[in-house]
Amino acid sequence: MATHMMYERMAPDDPIREPTMVSMLDAGDRVPPFSVTDSDGDLVTNETLSQGRVVLFFYPKDDTPGCTTEAKDFRDLADEFKQADTVIIGISKDPIAKHDKFKAKHDLPFTLISDADGDMCESFGVWVEKSMYGKKYMGIERATFLVAGDGTIAKIWRKVKVKGHVEEVLAAAEAL
Repeated sequence: MATHMMYERMAPDDPIREPTMVSMLDAGDRVPPFSVTDSDGDLVTNETLSQGRVVLFFYPKDDTPGCTTEAKDFRDLADEFKQADTVIIGISKDPIAKHDKFKAKHDLPFTLISDADGDMCESFGVWVEKSMYGKKYMGIERATFLVAGDGTIAKIWRKVKVKGHVEEVLAAAEAL
């Protein structure tokens, strides 16, 4: 596990505060502890992930162009992931109600998790400083984690570019 300088947030839209040191996950690390409720109302924990292969894809926001394309790409290959014995889970800070609308609108056949308090995003190292039009703010970095059946991280994709990404994740899942 590598350590990197990150900036602490006091609230999601607060300006950047004092820099803090946080752990950045690497392939081979165990999934950090977490406990969240998914869009079906079920509890999902790091222990849940040690029951089989899982793709965790973190994305900034429901119904935005890049996030919608990525979710639809996972949807379109959902059967192939199932054949590879791999479960797909999407994570953003959007509330469950928004996830439900997003799932229904785009016919998404996989679980979406609401990490409203941002704890899971922070523990996976995807809550990062971003910049748009010269303004710095904190947000979710698009990232994907392939978790092996033993609860360790097999592969990580950070700063994901959507085009071709899901096919690359599928190939890695099939190779496990």
